[in-house]
Amino acid sequence: MAQHIARKRFGQHFLSDGGIIDSIVREIAPQPGDAMVEIGPGLAALTQPLVERLGRLTVIELDRDLAKRLREHPQLDVIESDVLKVDFAELAAKFPAGKPLRVVGNLPYNISTPILFHLLGHAHLVADQHFMLQKEVIDRMVASPATSDYSRLSVMLQWRYEMENVLFVPPESFDPPPRVDSAVVRMVPLATPPAVDERRLGEIVQVAFSQRRKLLRHTLGKWLQEHGFSGDFDTQRRAEEVPVADYVALAQAVPQ
Repeated sequence: MAQHIARKRFGQHFLSDGGIIDSIVREIAPQPGDAMVEIGPGLAALTQPLVERLGRLTVIELDRDLAKRLREHPQLDVIESDVLKVDFAELAAKFPAGKPLRVVGNLPYNISTPILFHLLGHAHLVADQHFMLQKEVIDRMVASPATSDYSRLSVMLQWRYEMENVLFVPPESFDPPPRVDSAVVRMVPLATPPAVDERRLGEIVQVAFSQRRKLLRHTLGKWLQEHGFSGDFDTQRRAEEVPVADYVALAQAVPQ
């Protein structure tokens, strides 16, 4: 079979280090019959050891040539699509009732954040997610308040998931090697997340971090006035100084 050349426009970097692949599979701990979905299986470096343990695996692949190859594998269900267009509720319905999805993947670095936000809306259907990402993205995902990595991404994901960086992956583990360090993150949806309008929370956090060096009275303070909020919220802080719970409480208190 002809060799597949990595396509820049798809952000393709294929995992090729056997030791790292084994470590990732150990972190995921796939069990026979799990309702697992892999995003961007590529040349199946991770796919093969996963499907050997699972028995069957659903994969989402955008690259037409790779999807064609993957269809030749008898244990794979191939969805040829942009993952941002995949309805995970529809996907979950294809598995036995009540089985939560386990989502894994080496996410294309150029669209990793949109994928994380797309999945956020389906977190109630998910048992866990294990993703390989650019290490600096994971640093932002797991960051604590009052650090330079704490950002909109930190708040929006920590509201809904427990997350930890479980594995460092150097550039030489890939072909071609990316120019950045990578890591693997484990994301487990909170069993009872605070009830909040995700869109409203997202709007508040976006306004807050729009000028992160300024005090919030210049940005979020004005927004709160416009939205009729008369409660107590300290705007003499910068966006990065506000804990996730404070943003959530604010989103719950602002009139709809």
